[in-house]
Amino acid sequence: MNIRSGPRPLFPPPDLPAPREIGMSWPISQKIYAGTFIYCKDLKTVDIANRALIGVNAQGKIAFFHRSTIGHEDVIQTYGEEWRHADYVAASNVNQFFFPGFVDTHIHAPQYPNVGLFGKTTLLNWLVKYTFPLESSFRDTIKAEKIYAKCVTRTLTNGTTTAAYYATIHVPSTNLLADICLIKGQRAFIGRVCMDKNPDAVYYSDPSPLAAIGATNETIEHIKKIHPAMDLICPIITPRFAPGCTGELLRRLGALHKETGLLCQTHLAENLDELALVRHYFPTAKSYTELYDSYGLLTSKTILAHCIHIDTADLALIKARGAGVSHCPTSNTALSSGAARIRLILDAGVPVGLGTDVSGGYAISMLESIRQAILVSSHVSMKHEAREKLAFEEALYMATRGGAKLLGLEDRIGAFEVGMDWDAQLIGLDIVGINVGRGLDHGPVDVFGWETFEDMLAKWVFGGDDRNTRKVWVKGRLVHQR
Repeated sequence: MNIRSGPRPLFPPPDLPAPREIGMSWPISQKIYAGTFIYCKDLKTVDIANRALIGVNAQGKIAFFHRSTIGHEDVIQTYGEEWRHADYVAASNVNQFFFPGFVDTHIHAPQYPNVGLFGKTTLLNWLVKYTFPLESSFRDTIKAEKIYAKCVTRTLTNGTTTAAYYATIHVPSTNLLADICLIKGQRAFIGRVCMDKNPDAVYYSDPSPLAAIGATNETIEHIKKIHPAMDLICPIITPRFAPGCTGELLRRLGALHKETGLLCQTHLAENLDELALVRHYFPTAKSYTELYDSYGLLTSKTILAHCIHIDTADLALIKARGAGVSHCPTSNTALSSGAARIRLILDAGVPVGLGTDVSGGYAISMLESIRQAILVSSHVSMKHEAREKLAFEEALYMATRGGAKLLGLEDRIGAFEVGMDWDAQLIGLDIVGINVGRGLDHGPVDVFGWETFEDMLAKWVFGGDDRNTRKVWVKGRLVHQR
């Protein structure tokens, strides 16, 4: 590794106004974080700063990064009197470290109850058997609230500070997801799913292109109302995938994408049967990728999930338009969709992030997506070229800075640099012979005392889980702690 050293109701009753800026109203005080900070400098380099200090201001931004320990008076002398009354948050220099919050660039929140349910299905019959029946039930907002609240909580407890969510076609429940993310403090992109062609599940579809656009605008306006700044919660244009949309809907969504300047997310070339459907429904299109481009949906603000079955011409077009790829190795394997050749995508200069793709992906944890990205690339390298194996650092980068770039947030999240938001997680590992009997489950990773922080990082990535995520912050706000 290349190193530089009584439950309260969630929402007000219907007769009260909707929550406004709830998540943003939490007070933030200046804090100084002390300990070891680990983050990716780039695709090849992990930076480990031991016994360092990071100052986070009242706006939740990193104001200074001092790469050694100094006394409080020295902090004041170096960085100003305003830090005199700052609170300290210290991590153990033995078994704890700070790491950037994960960025999940592809997750279907309503599918969370179906995690692990595949049977013998592949993508298209899995959608019909498991996904569409569940998603269609989200007309029931009580059910939606129960599922969405648990899904968002579970992602936060696993260290996901930013998520690009697909919701359903239902406006009230999609708006509810936005409310929940705001209340819980997660940074989120909320996509009201658009699909006006679903012959295998006619009960779950937009009635017309115009109705789909109107419903999408309702969600956009709702998010503008509850969070005008849209720097924590933001709408995202979401055509499900081309086979689920008429050409007219795709055209209107492309126009809306251009008009609003919002990000766009969709699926591309996940499954061979899906490609056959695209050829059937759009016989004049040169390719699946070109189809999106022809409707104005392939831009520098587009996130394309999967991209398994693409060729060099597709890659060249994706690169030319500045779009990015959300790599979802867990679901690609679970649904037998294929193995994406990520090295070729990176070599083409296309940015790549990671997605859990719940519930095609069986784990809501981005750690599992990191592991699977590495392991799947090993199999790809055995079939093709040895260089296609992804390095440990590359997978970590895609889970943080890579995802941030896809979402247009590369200057704000994904690393520990001055001016960035404090989106972070505190990781703690079990010290053998010390933590026994203290009443807290320290998780499955054991530290014996002689490991370096490089060792501990690797042990956490390959063996850790949510029990190792002790605290999580989003934009300087503590949103989870064990």
